[in-house]
Amino acid sequence: MLLLMTILTGILYTLLITGIAQLFFPTKANGSFIQNIGSELIGQKFVSDKYFWSRPSAINYNPLPSGGTNYSMTSKKLRDTTFSIENNFASKNMIYNKSEIPNEMIFSSASGLDPHISVQAAKLQIKRIAKARNIDETKIQEIITKLKEPRQFFVLGEERINVLLLNLSLDKISK
Repeated sequence: MLLLMTILTGILYTLLITGIAQLFFPTKANGSFIQNIGSELIGQKFVSDKYFWSRPSAINYNPLPSGGTNYSMTSKKLRDTTFSIENNFASKNMIYNKSEIPNEMIFSSASGLDPHISVQAAKLQIKRIAKARNIDETKIQEIITKLKEPRQFFVLGEERINVLLLNLSLDKISK
C-alpha cells in the first residue's frame, strides 16, 4: 500500500499537475522570469528617482528568508521606521498631505516580496519620475493605464501594477 500510494501521489499526481501547469500556464509555472533581470512575481528594490518604488521590505527583498518584521503596533521601532519611510516618500514625491500616501508604501508586506503597488501609489510617483527623466507626465500616465491589472476575480483586492514591468516600460520610452 505504501509503494502504491508513493507512486500515485508522489510521482503520477506530481507529473499530472506539472503537465497541466506547463500546458495552460507555462509562464507562471516557470516562475515568470524576465531574462537577466528577475521574476515579475518577486518584488525588487528600486531606489533611483528615475524608477517607481516598490513597497518597503523588512527582508530587503531577499526571497530566501521571506517574512515581515513581526513588530507589534505599539513597537517604537515600527513607529520610527514607518515615520522615516513616510517622510522620505512624501518629500521625494512632493506630497504635502501625508494622508494621501497608501499604506503599502509605508508598511512592508507579510512576505516582504510583493511585486505590486496600487494605482494610487504609482500615480503619486509620476511627478518625481517625470522630473528625473525629463519626460512628459502624460507618457508615464499612459504606461500606468496600459499596465494596470484588474481586481482578482473582479472582486478581490484592488487594481494594481507590477513595479518591475512598469520600470521596464519606463526604460523603453526613455531610450
